[in-house]
Amino acid sequence: MPQYDDRSDASGAAGATDEERIRALITAWAAAVHRGDLAGVSADHAQDIVMFDVASPHHGIRGLAAYRAAWPPFLAWQAQGARFDIESLHVTAGTDVAYAHALVRCATPEELAADPGFRLRLTFGLRKERGRWLVAHEHHSFPHD
Repeated sequence: MPQYDDRSDASGAAGATDEERIRALITAWAAAVHRGDLAGVSADHAQDIVMFDVASPHHGIRGLAAYRAAWPPFLAWQAQGARFDIESLHVTAGTDVAYAHALVRCATPEELAADPGFRLRLTFGLRKERGRWLVAHEHHSFPHD
């Protein structure tokens, strides 16, 4: 597992703030989701990750192995031409904990044509371990009217 010190972000840029490092981490995660890269999707996640997802199980997924196991059906759907584009991303970082929330265009082109404003809501809880930010909590949801 690579280690990052407080002076460089995930891309190696010296002097990046924690907010910039977290923004780079989440942007890299979304790019990995979009290209169907499971290793990239699960990178920078804590061993004890908890995820609440749109899909079952609705009581949550716990642990990195379960997190990795949950992604293949979504990545297969994504590979059929669906979008996964961050539209907005807000990050708040403390010394060793942080949270972020985002809106994502996550749908097929047909679904987006029928409902252009439809967005996936994402929330991330992160913690810093040995100078490296890790996602410890992830929550995905769609609004239900």
